[in-house]
Amino acid sequence: QVQLVESGGGLVQPGGSLKLSCAASGSIVSIDAMGWYRQAPGKERELVAAITSGGTTTYAGSVKGRFTISRDNAKNTVYLQMDSLKPEDTAVYLCNAEVRTDWRLPFYNYWGQGTQVTVSS
Repeated sequence: QVQLVESGGGLVQPGGSLKLSCAASGSIVSIDAMGWYRQAPGKERELVAAITSGGTTTYAGSVKGRFTISRDNAKNTVYLQMDSLKPEDTAVYLCNAEVRTDWRLPFYNYWGQGTQVTVSS
């Protein structure tokens, strides 16, 4: 099995910064894309940022220029540096990874349990 464990959430004032981490562990042979999604109360889950195994990144328009996604392939870990945070960034942030646990199997999608980010004065 594969586990994704997020950390780094919390309460921050508008304009502040937070850095989220997500470490994948378990029977991992290979990880393809990794990403961060968020879900605010009453809203649909949305993609925040994603990064391929080769380092190509994608960002939601609302966070472009403020958030930076990166990964450490040796540690099976993805990060999200969030700067210039706004109240509308408040949400549960969930980690996602496409993981292969056996070379004979395709990549499967795994999710972390999420970490709360609250931006408020």
